[in-house]
Amino acid sequence: MITVCSVISYTVFLVRRTGSNFNAVILKQLFMSKVNKPPISLSRLIRFAQGKNKIVVVVGTITDDIRVHEVPCLKVTALRFTETARARIEKAGGECLTFDQLALKAPLGQNTVLLRGPKNSLEAVKHFGKAPGMPHSHTKPYVRSKGRKFERARGRREQQRL
Repeated sequence: MITVCSVISYTVFLVRRTGSNFNAVILKQLFMSKVNKPPISLSRLIRFAQGKNKIVVVVGTITDDIRVHEVPCLKVTALRFTETARARIEKAGGECLTFDQLALKAPLGQNTVLLRGPKNSLEAVKHFGKAPGMPHSHTKPYVRSKGRKFERARGRREQQRL
């Protein structure tokens, strides 16, 4: 198994020896926190890789999407794959590569597409912004329960629209 530390060490080497901007971007993303390395679904991967005969590179996790029925033949490089996502990609005749295999195939990042997952899909982000209840605020409140007695004032009830 390849650890993130080993991926970082040879990416540092590639940045230093090749001067490639692609490797510098990969290195920057490897140092990011978990929140900034969101997972990307198989459906989104297919949407961006459709029609391009390129290696898709994701610094993060590839997750399965049961809404996708047919998976095309893809070459994908990622830090992690869920078991079902890996199985579906390989069953379709695709390849699940590690970053050291990518370094051998495309050391300068030629013929690759670099993707990132949706960062603002995190549940916590829905609570950011103006205070809930303020005019024009669509911020999700931190509420104990969703019953009749909990934060159900005029802005939250359908029959009392003012």
